[in-house]
Amino acid sequence: MLRSVLRWGLGIAVVGAVVVLALFVVAGEGWFGSHEGPGTIRGGRVAPALVEARGRASFDAARGIGVAQPKQILFGDLHVHTTVSFDAFMTSVPMLGGEGTHPQADACDFARHCSALDFWSINDHAAAITRRNWRETVESIRACNAIAGDPASPDTVAFLGWEWTQVGTTPEDHWGHKNVVLRGLDDDAIPSRPIAARTVAELNLEMAPSVWRRGALSLFGGHDRYDDVARYFAERADAALCDPATPVREQPPGCIETAADPHELFAKLDDWGVDSIVIPHGTTWGMYTPAASDWKKQITPAQHDPARQTLIEIYSGHGNSEEYRTWREVDVQADGSVRCPEARPDYLPRCQRAGEIVRERCMEDGGDASECDARAAEARQLAADAGGQAHLTVPGYDPSEWLDAGQCRDCSVPAFNYRPGGAAQYVLALSHFEPAPAGGAPAAPPLRARMGFIASSDNHKARPGTGFKEVRREAFTESRSNPRPEGLLAGVFRRPETARASRAVPFDRATTSLRGFQLFEMERQASYFMTGGLVAVHADGRDRDAIWEAFERREVYGTTGPRILLWFDLLNAPGSRGRALPMGGAVELDAPPIFQARAVGSFEQEPGCPDEAFEALGEDGVARVCGGECYFPSDERRRITRIEVVRVRPQATPDEPVAPLIEDPWRVFECEPDDAGCSVVFTDPDYVRGRRDAVYYVRAIEEPTPTINAGGVRCARDAEGACTGVDLCGLDGNASDDCLAPAEPKAWSSPIYVDWPRG
Repeated sequence: MLRSVLRWGLGIAVVGAVVVLALFVVAGEGWFGSHEGPGTIRGGRVAPALVEARGRASFDAARGIGVAQPKQILFGDLHVHTTVSFDAFMTSVPMLGGEGTHPQADACDFARHCSALDFWSINDHAAAITRRNWRETVESIRACNAIAGDPASPDTVAFLGWEWTQVGTTPEDHWGHKNVVLRGLDDDAIPSRPIAARTVAELNLEMAPSVWRRGALSLFGGHDRYDDVARYFAERADAALCDPATPVREQPPGCIETAADPHELFAKLDDWGVDSIVIPHGTTWGMYTPAASDWKKQITPAQHDPARQTLIEIYSGHGNSEEYRTWREVDVQADGSVRCPEARPDYLPRCQRAGEIVRERCMEDGGDASECDARAAEARQLAADAGGQAHLTVPGYDPSEWLDAGQCRDCSVPAFNYRPGGAAQYVLALSHFEPAPAGGAPAAPPLRARMGFIASSDNHKARPGTGFKEVRREAFTESRSNPRPEGLLAGVFRRPETARASRAVPFDRATTSLRGFQLFEMERQASYFMTGGLVAVHADGRDRDAIWEAFERREVYGTTGPRILLWFDLLNAPGSRGRALPMGGAVELDAPPIFQARAVGSFEQEPGCPDEAFEALGEDGVARVCGGECYFPSDERRRITRIEVVRVRPQATPDEPVAPLIEDPWRVFECEPDDAGCSVVFTDPDYVRGRRDAVYYVRAIEEPTPTINAGGVRCARDAEGACTGVDLCGLDGNASDDCLAPAEPKAWSSPIYVDWPRG
């Protein structure tokens, strides 16, 4: 009898275990979750009268500042993510203060009815885009264009694209992030799959949680969104990389196409034969860029495609990447080793701060001065060796202990942990010289990156063009208020806590168990996320081709978000028959160049959203899609306070030092208070005396306004101005604090490239 009972009990236990295991598998395969689909576009076409009114306001302002035959100035965003992107998806969960799904349809509705953009592009991370996602993205972008009305004058033009998200672990293997934007929407104008960076694609496959972890999250997460997380990973569980040696059109369906470096990316785009542009971005963002990284290795015939890489994003929700500085986070020695640079008034290397933290702790623990000095020196070297992960060498650190180390103290709203080796000004100054050919033939002209300047948002909530107002930090930036995920998600975002110690420890990337976001300084980074910028084009029309042709001419500019109107022209271009050469142009000239810059301030904004948004999306749509705020211009324009001119003279010899070649500002013109704007004319007599190539661009500056995270870590300073403490944005968990500080909105023109005639 007892034996029978035991058999029954064991049988029930086995059946129960099988049921539980089956439940975990079913949950882990995402059966309880929803596919992260494209959503449904809600809003109809924007009334043509409203679109015409926007154009008329721009046209009237142009005439008011003296532009005789103005093209249309159209505003857009060429850097937009939906929750298809891995990072956007993971930060959409409730535990991280996320809002849930924001699919492609939301981006279309936001662009048309919330931010009133004339054009935008979708740029989800290619490594996360499945075959189904790509097919849905294509159809959603087509649907957005179809609902926008007459293709000759739509309410918006939606471009298809993706982000090539490459991250290296050393300066030698790091190439950075680049957006790919496609011109057309016909089948023959679209690759069958986007092209990812090999490093990130491999990392995504490596980091994918097992079916058991996915099942546990689904069953015990406590929210439907965690069922979706399991589904998201399950859909990618069987993904495999395409064979890099196989031509792109012969790859099996569903594999992940990858490129290891820009050369491979350009080659694969050539293989597809599609009309596309490639836009580098985040070039100074130290969140992922290794210390001592240098764009010089990208200015080569192999790694730069002048026909495709024609624009560079110099400002986004990750801050400003324009300004060059001579300091570096580490000094590279002749043998390849690194040393910690000395601190400067304008820059405190993180390795120096690591030494200070360790010394302070050592003294607090009763150590003698010589021992503490030795530990500080050790800490400086370990932090320098760790590069981007310098913070991980100090056990048990409080984020506030790092003060403003690693930040550009005198830059305008800089990217976090600034890397000057990727600054746009530095890129403009670089020249690549090929060896002179044998037989005395003249050497080829040096290769340079001649790119137009744009700005965009890099928004991860399907909200193109969020920079219209400095409100709602958590809705319109990537800044979070100190989320502390627990349980299974903690393994993705949180580092295991370590005990405070007064001695630094080495960081070894090869042996560390940390992955993904655990490696980064998320707490301080939250103080450097901005609302994001806009790209503007001078176009001959509102249609897709007119906008694309402006991209090709580089007749574009960027703003920090406000819709500043900007013109920058060379007035005496040879053979122009009196017509000015606009921004982005290139010319040979043997006379002093004469330039004209004109700017008109952006409209002050009303709170909330206009009636059109509510009529299109309803109250719930305005709340969920728009975040309750829209582009809502008043009749009052902000004033332009000054126009600054930057001159860059590209290297004339291979070893010419770069810093003296960048003059920022070269000229400054203060503007009279005038709602009509500001106009200046200037020349450069030194150009003829120097007889060398030169590059010029302008910045139009508006009066200061409260701006999210413009204060960075918000240093408290002593009488000498030293940073003695910080107030990190969101560290106290206060989501209502927008962390406002004064900043000057600005617009950057694309450069005009003026070459001294050769021979």
